[in-house]
Amino acid sequence: MFSPADRRRRIGRVSDSGPEEVALAVRTAFAAASGWEQTPVAERAACLERTADLLEADMGRLIALCCREGGKTIADGIAEVREAADFCRYYAARARELFAEPIELPGPTGERNRLSLHGRGVFACISPWNFPVAIFCGQIAAALAAGNAVVAKPAEQTPLTAVQVVELCHRAGIPGNVLQLVLGDGPSVGMPLVADPRIGGVAFTGGLDTARAINRALAERPGPIVPLIAETGGQNAMMLDSSALPEQAVADILASSFQSAGQRCSALRVLYVQEDVAPRLLEMLAGAMAELRIGDPWDLSTDVGPIIDEAARERLAEHCARMEREGRLIYRCDLPPGAEHGCFFPPQVFEIDDIGRIGGEVFGPVLHVIRYPAEHLDMVIEAINATGYGLTFGIQSRIGRTVEHVTSRMRAGNLYVNRNMIGAVVGVQPFGGEGLSGTGPKAGGPHYLLRFATERALSVNTAAAGGNAALIDLAAEQDGSASQSPSDRRKAARL
Repeated sequence: MFSPADRRRRIGRVSDSGPEEVALAVRTAFAAASGWEQTPVAERAACLERTADLLEADMGRLIALCCREGGKTIADGIAEVREAADFCRYYAARARELFAEPIELPGPTGERNRLSLHGRGVFACISPWNFPVAIFCGQIAAALAAGNAVVAKPAEQTPLTAVQVVELCHRAGIPGNVLQLVLGDGPSVGMPLVADPRIGGVAFTGGLDTARAINRALAERPGPIVPLIAETGGQNAMMLDSSALPEQAVADILASSFQSAGQRCSALRVLYVQEDVAPRLLEMLAGAMAELRIGDPWDLSTDVGPIIDEAARERLAEHCARMEREGRLIYRCDLPPGAEHGCFFPPQVFEIDDIGRIGGEVFGPVLHVIRYPAEHLDMVIEAINATGYGLTFGIQSRIGRTVEHVTSRMRAGNLYVNRNMIGAVVGVQPFGGEGLSGTGPKAGGPHYLLRFATERALSVNTAAAGGNAALIDLAAEQDGSASQSPSDRRKAARL
């Protein structure tokens, strides 16, 4: 394997899993699933909390892997490890709340009713390269917290990071047979994994086309219908009206569009600017882009690192060539000397006339700008909703009525007002989209673990065993009270 920042730099060697190894991993996890599900919730949660501690203790190594293998800057690597630890601790806490004790439900006298949550068996966790620690670890932690065994398949671009994370999980006490790792690409490893009838659910983060292929594969399987928890991408938009603070807005646009080289599913792709303020704002944006430092992500001064691989770079180049024909180039950053040795792609901004010209998600540091007159606000909302995506949306405005009007009509999973659109925090900003952007429930949110579990209701006829003991105790108390003298009852009442 070679670094995307310098394709001459070898960073490791990897052997992909063959069909026999994939089948063995599923078989091993399937055999271990029942024992893990019966492990007390407190023990499962403690394993995740120890994993969080080990992630933080090994932060230096993980950041280095994120930089060398995934092309992430050091700042992004720090945030990633922290998010992975947050996932572990948050899901551990939620598991204690949801899985430790059954919920007592109401019922008639002589009957006891309880509802309990249980693991589904074996979950396949398929994660992307752009968050090789956080999303990879978050999926695994959620499935394990809910009582499932896991077969994890990381992206083929970031296997070394995945190996390190799994080793830490095992050191934290998660049994090796409960958490299995397979390596390789989607067609040769991912799809056979999903197609195995012993897989009880799939957690997937990645492209929409792959999510659809997984969904079809699950539908064609014999046996039970199993859940697919999919978080795909977005054609994320931000609206900016004439009341917005331009200095604040430019900083938010810059971070939302170009941090992580635009390789976040939450990144800003389309900026709608009210035409009254567009000339000044675009001039400020171009000036701010001129200050961006592009280069080796291991350098602390770097703002924008490389694209993940050459195939991704070529797709971006083809898109931008079309945008030059169909739109207007506003600004393009210069690449530094030596960039030809890595998969670097310059951040750039195009002005276009319609969101439909983009043609889907563009995964990289490319921003599209559309001007709009104030009276066309509702038309802008309709155009964004009509894309079918619904992941993130931002609005920059100091008019409360406008903010309420827009956010109440926008169909997006995460909406941000007067701030950037990236960096959702576990337990604070649960993350996930709707429509073409995912199935839900939201990662890092209070409902996420429920999708990894199955519910079982227990109803007991207590009358068959002599009646309701609580009622008998109550009758005894009433009889004892009746046998007291009036003066004793008055003294008891005063006490």
